[in-house]
Amino acid sequence: MNHEIILPEGWMTPKGYSNGILAKKGNILFMAGQVGWDENEKFHSIDLVPQFVQALKNIIVIVKKAGGKPEHICRMTCFCTNKTVYLASRKEIGKAWRELMGQHYPCMSMIFVSDLLDHPGMIEIEATAIIPD
Repeated sequence: MNHEIILPEGWMTPKGYSNGILAKKGNILFMAGQVGWDENEKFHSIDLVPQFVQALKNIIVIVKKAGGKPEHICRMTCFCTNKTVYLASRKEIGKAWRELMGQHYPCMSMIFVSDLLDHPGMIEIEATAIIPD
């Protein structure tokens, strides 16, 4: 493993994310925000969960193209346009996460915003990965 999960002594183990990840060595891959469209920039759903799944798949495709694996992702920032829908969808999103990412949880932030540039996007994910040499 090219990184170490950092959990300060006495802190509760976070659910669904890591507080810190120490990258040991490798190449840094910065990824632009990915929305829930396919490789032809076409949305197949206006619903949050399918868009989340597609956006996460887009991130994984980029990581793999750079020679990495999903577990090399160290940081993610998600921008979502609807907090109520997100909270109601957490179980489905968690299931999709485990199917695509397994039990790997990078450092993450979820930020709620009024809108995204790409309509009808509801979620955008940007990420950073450390790809081993």
